[in-house]
Amino acid sequence: MHNLYHHIERATPARRDRALLTTDNGRVITWDELHARTASYARLLLDCGLKSGDRVAAQVDKSPESLFLYLACLRAGLAYLPLNTAYQRGELAHFLGDAEPRIVVGRPGSVSELGALAAGARVFSLDDAGNGTLRAAAASQSESFETRAVASDDLAAIIYTSGTTGRSKGAMVTHGNLVSNAQALVQCWGFDGGDVLLHALPVFHVHGLFVANHCVLLSGASMLWHAKFDARRVLEDLPRATVLMGVPTFYTRLLAESGFDKAVADHVRLFVSGSAPLLLDTFEAFERRTGQRILERYGMSEAGMITSNPLSGERRGGTVGLPLPGVAVRVADEHDRSLPVGEVGGIQIKGPNVFKGYWRMPDKTREEFTADGWFRTGDVGRLDRDGYLVIVGRAKDLIISGGYNVYPKEVELAIDAIAGVAESAAVGLPHPDLGEGVTAAVVLRPGAQLTEADIVRRLRGELAGYKVPKRVFVVSELPRNAMGKVQKNVLREQYRSTFTG
Repeated sequence: MHNLYHHIERATPARRDRALLTTDNGRVITWDELHARTASYARLLLDCGLKSGDRVAAQVDKSPESLFLYLACLRAGLAYLPLNTAYQRGELAHFLGDAEPRIVVGRPGSVSELGALAAGARVFSLDDAGNGTLRAAAASQSESFETRAVASDDLAAIIYTSGTTGRSKGAMVTHGNLVSNAQALVQCWGFDGGDVLLHALPVFHVHGLFVANHCVLLSGASMLWHAKFDARRVLEDLPRATVLMGVPTFYTRLLAESGFDKAVADHVRLFVSGSAPLLLDTFEAFERRTGQRILERYGMSEAGMITSNPLSGERRGGTVGLPLPGVAVRVADEHDRSLPVGEVGGIQIKGPNVFKGYWRMPDKTREEFTADGWFRTGDVGRLDRDGYLVIVGRAKDLIISGGYNVYPKEVELAIDAIAGVAESAAVGLPHPDLGEGVTAAVVLRPGAQLTEADIVRRLRGELAGYKVPKRVFVVSELPRNAMGKVQKNVLREQYRSTFTG
């Protein structure tokens, strides 16, 4: 039984009329409706002529129908391609051209553009209320569907990750990857049918699409479904929830609310943080305010969740915990040799959660795996004497802003394409709300008169909003070492207090 949806069917409560999902505007979706709606969506996709392994791309707002679409792809043996709603034309052209989806689903206002970018694909619409041509077309389909059998290594999703060369790579995630990771998380985090997850994460991201949804769907639990994170609305619903999953920004914003106290948080048995490093100050402030310790974990698009602080046991601030069941983690030197406890090196992983490779990039896939089969995560860290993993840095200068990955090279390429720009360098700086704020230093060509506002304005529409620099500094030259390499550490130090005063 390799199809993830078979496991969801097995976990369905005996009373299928029980609520699975309640939206923030009061709409209730039962388990019975989940199976009926995913069946009709699966039938629609296959009636459009799709075959096993074909791709379905979606750039849509969060709604119950967006969840139905994802799960219908699993049921039908198709590969789901979630796209961040902030992506702009240049980014979408690459994703759709590379993945070649047979069906694309977008917001009503973007259907024409998506159709032009996805040559030969059939395009449907879906709005933030779950209405559109997709829902209308599925309404006439049967609500009965036999979930297809798949192999463990059959493709379930393609998750695009930003690339240091400016072009994103498509991580091929299999049913086996999803099943193994979901089962490990349900076990480690103690999910059961009585849990209520407050789901305020986006569903184009591994955290919200896989981690949050799968924990609920494989345990027979339920969720409070918020279209987006709003600290005050989350505060209102917390007394009804038992689990909250979020990025560090969620917790800094909750702590900024005067009404957030121990009484409000008392019904919640577990607060989980991930997608970006949780500052120790935030970890400690949260414990002082609520008496609870946030459980921090570590994951990535290519492997789902990798490590987690324990549910029962010491949750160590500043660490991302212990390897999940079935997952192996080692810290290695530049020759892929394991390092002793406490020494800093590259984090490498192995396990059933690790993806099968990068879409249409066999050479890149081989490059990222060691000769003995370990995946090089690109992160740098150390293991302590008890096996807890501490991440001390990120290779290739990855920026994580508000829980989203931003690779500097992608930002730099967009800036360098602006007439009048000679060169640029992008870095992440400490930001009290976002964790890191994207910042750029820009050198202009002789005679150019560009200002910070000019550069930011030209980047909007080219890059997702979270990738657009929060500050741009026009400089006479970039700091370089003797070999001519830009010293980003110097830039980070020079502008460190930009957002923190």
